[in-house]
Amino acid sequence: MLPSTLEKTLFGVIATPVLHLADRHHVFTHLAANGPSLADDIATELGLDDDTLERMLLALTAFEIIQRAPTGHYSLPATMRPFLDPDDEQYIGGFINHLVEETAGRMPRLDSYLRHGKDSVDSPGSQPFASLYRNDEATRAFLNAMWDLSFAPSKELAALAGLADTVHLVDVGGASGPFAVAALHTSPALRATVFDLPQVQPYLEETRTAYDLGDRLTFKPGDFFTDDFPEGDCIAFGYILSDWPDQDCLQLLRKAHRGCPEHGRVLVMDRLFDNSRQGPLATSAMNLTMHLETQGRHRTADEFTALLREAGFPHSETHRSSGDKHVLIGYKSDPGRMRTTNGGTADHGVTPDD
Repeated sequence: MLPSTLEKTLFGVIATPVLHLADRHHVFTHLAANGPSLADDIATELGLDDDTLERMLLALTAFEIIQRAPTGHYSLPATMRPFLDPDDEQYIGGFINHLVEETAGRMPRLDSYLRHGKDSVDSPGSQPFASLYRNDEATRAFLNAMWDLSFAPSKELAALAGLADTVHLVDVGGASGPFAVAALHTSPALRATVFDLPQVQPYLEETRTAYDLGDRLTFKPGDFFTDDFPEGDCIAFGYILSDWPDQDCLQLLRKAHRGCPEHGRVLVMDRLFDNSRQGPLATSAMNLTMHLETQGRHRTADEFTALLREAGFPHSETHRSSGDKHVLIGYKSDPGRMRTTNGGTADHGVTPDD
């Protein structure tokens, strides 16, 4: 008998595509709306083949994604429903789609990287986001994936960032605005500008309209490597620095240092490796996808702190959330005292790095 962890890893090649198909064909939507259901009834309602669906549901049951009662009725466990119900803000369907439609197709590159090194395989001056933004459909799919990964965690991160005294937030590479929206909801007097590539603007405008944010949320088009950042007293990098090597991160952080006033600060929001680098699992897995899809990697809190110091932010704090994404705050000048934030727990507090 294989160890359970090895068995689940071995058959992971089946699990994610089946999860994707069930989401794509609205199986989870049906279960969320109708409760426990027989496979035949789900198939009839959704116009699917009943034998194929039953086999998929049995696989998802074995992977403990859904539950099967002795009567043959399938249901979504309460622990899974927020992430698989498209009507829930924690829904991750966009990210599942990205893993299957984008990441899986890049996995064969690992063999070449392993034998020759990434720099030898990839063409010089390759643009890691050119493929993700290759057309309107791909751009929307990627931005949907980023929203699904970011919006729900951003609510906690915005609270941990302590934005009550912030006047103007600049969200660098802010995509369709998941963190900006969360921040604006946290601080009613705040204004936010998303600074991203021009092709992102229509999607940010959709967000601004959907959340009725008016002129509190604006967009500034540009390339964050070649153009100056908009000025703001808080400049945020949400899951941006893990896309780039250290020297590029330093360039971006130094531009942030120049772009904010003396009392300004920078936010770095990202997954963090444990100091032992033995996990968490999501960070370790995404660190590998960074190798495939970008030029970056994930880091420890200490590594980010070192980058902040070298870029001119001598004082910093690490605020750990209850999830797998956390926030570091780098201060341009001495804040005078450690800032406290609400929403932390005894196990997820503030780590001073100055």
